[in-house]
Amino acid sequence: MKLKYSFLVVVLLISFIGFSQKISESSIIKNDKLANYLKADVKATFKNKRNISNNELAVYFREKFAERYFFNWKNFDVRFQKYQEYYPNSKNEHDERSADHMSKFSATTKWKLPFNYLNGQEVNAYAVRHLARQHKMVDIAFQYHYTGKNPAYLNYFKNQLKSLNTALNSNQFEQMEDGNGTYEAFRSGYRVLNWLQIHSFFLGEEQYSDEDQLTTIATLLQHGANLYAENDTFVPGNHQTRGMSALAMLSILFRDFEGTDLWYNRSMKLLEEHLAKEINNDGFQFERSVHYHMSDIDNYYYVYQLAKTSSLKINEFWENKLKSLFTTLVKIAYPNGYAPVLQDDTDNPWAEKNDISGALTLGYLLFDDAEMGYFAKNSVDANMYWFLNDVQLAMLNTIKSKQPEINSVSFPTTGYYIFREGWNAGDKMMVVTAGLDKEKPDHQHGDMLGIQAMAFEKVILPNYQVRYSLPDYEFFKNSTVKNVALVDDELQGKKYKGNQGGSGFGKFGKLPKPTTIIWKTGDEIEYFVGSHDGFNNIGVDYSRQVISVANEFWIVKDNFKSENTHLYKQVWQGHYSLENSPNLLRATFDDATGNDIFQLIPVDEVKSSGARGKQWSVVSKNNATNFNFITVVYPYKGFENRIDETLKNKVFNGWKLNDSNWTFEGDNVVSLSKENKLLAFSVNKITYGDFKIETSNKADFYIINKDNKLIVQLIGDNEIQLQLSGFNVCFVNAQKMTSKINLSVGEEVVIYLN
Repeated sequence: MKLKYSFLVVVLLISFIGFSQKISESSIIKNDKLANYLKADVKATFKNKRNISNNELAVYFREKFAERYFFNWKNFDVRFQKYQEYYPNSKNEHDERSADHMSKFSATTKWKLPFNYLNGQEVNAYAVRHLARQHKMVDIAFQYHYTGKNPAYLNYFKNQLKSLNTALNSNQFEQMEDGNGTYEAFRSGYRVLNWLQIHSFFLGEEQYSDEDQLTTIATLLQHGANLYAENDTFVPGNHQTRGMSALAMLSILFRDFEGTDLWYNRSMKLLEEHLAKEINNDGFQFERSVHYHMSDIDNYYYVYQLAKTSSLKINEFWENKLKSLFTTLVKIAYPNGYAPVLQDDTDNPWAEKNDISGALTLGYLLFDDAEMGYFAKNSVDANMYWFLNDVQLAMLNTIKSKQPEINSVSFPTTGYYIFREGWNAGDKMMVVTAGLDKEKPDHQHGDMLGIQAMAFEKVILPNYQVRYSLPDYEFFKNSTVKNVALVDDELQGKKYKGNQGGSGFGKFGKLPKPTTIIWKTGDEIEYFVGSHDGFNNIGVDYSRQVISVANEFWIVKDNFKSENTHLYKQVWQGHYSLENSPNLLRATFDDATGNDIFQLIPVDEVKSSGARGKQWSVVSKNNATNFNFITVVYPYKGFENRIDETLKNKVFNGWKLNDSNWTFEGDNVVSLSKENKLLAFSVNKITYGDFKIETSNKADFYIINKDNKLIVQLIGDNEIQLQLSGFNVCFVNAQKMTSKINLSVGEEVVIYLN
């Protein structure tokens, strides 16, 4: 009996002094109980650790937030004044977005479908997801300050936050099972990010009382506990990354509470797993999209910045991986500083390029890298202004800039290959996409072995941004609007399925699997050769060769092989005129630059179509078993520099078509020659004087004739055997040779003739 009595006394004593408890994931801590959850050493800093008042607790966290957040809320008025000077156009945007949100949802809104907007229309899944993210609540916080601190805006935030807590208590919120979960990691994570910013906007306001502040903190703690409980193991994709970024932020900002060390360790561990598994070893984010690549930058940046502010150690792996995300943007940039559209880029539907200047400005501020500074602006995007400290803002006044030295570059794991002439404004660049993520190809489009190109500051072969909520999202995600080759009525993307929540997003259940055969760069000729299995289901083997000819133009060769006849197609994006079709398509721009697409082997027909103000042309060869499109993509500046359609014997910047001292045998042989250089396609036999090269199969070559030697390079899609004849003495690569050579794709031999 005495033992039981002693145990009861101890329990009562622990309860009396406020023993720290575990934060609940399913309920909100009452304000007067929050102090019970503080760490013992934090409690010890208060005068009366057994009875910490709400006022004392609110004062304490106001001070800690000033020290730990991205900027000091005590300087908000000065920072907001500068914001209005730097971003005068933002006021209208904040006004429109806040009005939109408040006109649709009451402050005490429902959080579970079905329910209606304030105008009586039905709220759909897409809208409830964005309600859950609370993006436009940030605009409402801005409006509070723009309107001379109208309490209606602050009260709206407080009441909407409380309405979610009410929904939590009554279990009336969207569940993950239906795809729209209110507390799903991505939506919850974004809500945390936005509410933390709003909290900083209001901390200096009398109308945001001690009780209001503690309610917000208690709500954020419940979010943290939920994120911790629901994310105990790695799940691929940006949804968990967004959630773990938020959990790490909460664990840094509110590290005074018991259990937040566990939050920090788990979030940092999982984020490191995402860095290791989802930032490929070539530096590209695994979903292969510029949009998601930059989104990941933000996710890691927020954590990195807060950890640095609090002098928390970030390991070298973290820092190097984060830096690689920025370096990748430099590598893929067009000469004018934008980037190509890759996969699910969704910021500006139908845009043909991506603005990466904001991300690289951020990279410059983090790493003081002059190559990133080459793309940086003297200001950051309006939303990022609030996530920089004063030192970083001052750096914007004196940006160091260095033109990158990167030329043609590849991302072999991700599957992007970039031909680059240089970094002058008018220089040419082409991107080949040849990758398929094994884990989560959800955001990939039907553009396997597709290409994009820029020349003379114009996107001459575009791809287009998309948006999930648009009714033709699936259409713009598939092959009709890509620069690809197709067969019959087959598109690359198959088995399309919308997501469970009905937000508009969807993915293909089947996409072609690519194989990169070779990627080779050099001074004169650079080329990519790859294949995919997208037409195997109809008995067609397919490969594509892309060749950059001395940075002057490109040759695209599409190879089809089948036992049966098919309709073979090339799809070309852009506004092309057809008066010289089917073998010549021409696009011209406002400054007389243009792009010609010329077929070196005659085709049968070309048809044009379009949607959303975009246009494409489909070039076709009918009823063929085996066929090769051999196509010159020829950008030019000025009318006189086009492919002259009036000439019978075509010339491409000095390269003559089928007009050389060499003779060839084979079906549909094509040659281009310039001075001592030769490109030969689909040949079985080449003769130069008495010297002969015979091939075991149809082959493509790049040959240089110099100083009584031939440099022969195989640029086709299969290895071959060469048989040499008609010479007295021949040395191959300095070794005496009499007849046969085995040659792999990309391999070259030097044949010395005597």
